[in-house]
Amino acid sequence: MATTNQDPPGTGSDTSQSTLSQGLKQRHLSMIALGGVIGAGLFVGSGAGIAAAGPSIVLAYAASGVLVMLVMRMLGEMSAARPASGSFSVHAERAIGPWAGFTSGWIFWGLLCVAIAVEAIGAAEIMTRWLPGTESWMWVALFMLIFCGTNLTNVRNYGEYEFWFAAIKVAAIITFLVLGCLAIVGMLPSVDAPGSSNITGNGGFFPNGTDGLIVGLLASVFAYGGLETVTIAAAESEDPVRGVAKAVRTAMWRIAVFYVGSMAVIVALVPWDSEAVAGGPYAATLDQLDIPAAADVMDVVVLIALLSAMNANIYGASRMSYSLVARGQGPPALGVVSGRVPRRTVVASSCFGFFAVLLSYWWPDTVFTWLLNMVGAAVLVVWGFIAVTQLITRRQLEREAPEKLVVRMWFYPVLTWLALAAMAAVLLLMFREEETRTQLFFTGGLALALTAVGLVRQYVLPKRKQ
Repeated sequence: MATTNQDPPGTGSDTSQSTLSQGLKQRHLSMIALGGVIGAGLFVGSGAGIAAAGPSIVLAYAASGVLVMLVMRMLGEMSAARPASGSFSVHAERAIGPWAGFTSGWIFWGLLCVAIAVEAIGAAEIMTRWLPGTESWMWVALFMLIFCGTNLTNVRNYGEYEFWFAAIKVAAIITFLVLGCLAIVGMLPSVDAPGSSNITGNGGFFPNGTDGLIVGLLASVFAYGGLETVTIAAAESEDPVRGVAKAVRTAMWRIAVFYVGSMAVIVALVPWDSEAVAGGPYAATLDQLDIPAAADVMDVVVLIALLSAMNANIYGASRMSYSLVARGQGPPALGVVSGRVPRRTVVASSCFGFFAVLLSYWWPDTVFTWLLNMVGAAVLVVWGFIAVTQLITRRQLEREAPEKLVVRMWFYPVLTWLALAAMAAVLLLMFREEETRTQLFFTGGLALALTAVGLVRQYVLPKRKQ
């Protein structure tokens, strides 16, 4: 039987945790945490960062990786203490106010829905290369139907899909790192050890100076987006507290190894200024190692990464929007649960993603580009809310329920403040670069608009009702 949850706004109560299923197992959460950020942005998008920064891309990924680990630790601390399907949006509402939960939640929802569209388009492009004569819109529609359908059923189906998708991606990364390391030390047959020639040659470690490093840093920061989904999924697990604590602890260092290690292997084996690296660094490296059909192998891996991200983003968007609706921060008509699944928010999120795909066909250079720019820096807005929220929530927990701090932020509050300073520095660097400045303005405008709506809902509307 369908049930509706409509908490009064401003309570910070996320009743969706008790309403939704608890069908995810620990193995699901662990792989969701690992696979959430191993996407096409790493396999393909990292090529632009390498082309800009050269070998110093390793430093860029290491620096941004540290920032992401700090953000994940903060989020893990709050989510282990107070699991909620709305994750950071619920925490922000409790600590800062309803407007903060409204702003952070809906901007994250928009980010995920646009990402669904981008991933569907990317997956369709691969399919049309494999099967010439087919139309990309056919593949987009098929993928949307498949993953909307899986998310409309029991949450365990989502967990199983993500488990195996993530397992394939992790296996691909580990295989790549092993082959790369063997090649670097000269233990791979028919491949000469490159020594340090690719790192120190062709302009040295910083071939494009600090400007190149900055571009690489900005590219690497946004490649890490996606870790937040595991704290959303934890609320639907058998043991949310233990689940999110273990997932956060194990995922952070593994992801850092995968990202930083991959970049180190690539720049050690292939000249950074190779055209092949810019187009696909992993495929270029496998070609260098004489791996048969390297491009086809990476196409398969990238396709899996895109489909995995689509699945995860439909899930994350539906749960975030349902949590917002359950707290009175969205259209009440969407707050219906049947079979312990918020099916209306699943359909609404999938439809918005599909509509964004249509915009890419109808107005690729105007409306769709504006949409991309509006969410271009959204992850930094979310991370900023997470850091501020953690500063407040930690004090509350230490005062009211210290036993709930099963995951603790390192060196609180020093590292939280350092993380906030790093986010501010990234925003300044975005303003400095012409290509990212537009994204900053569009995202800033969206954040301000959502904040204004949230403040009106919090302070103006209640007075009018009295």
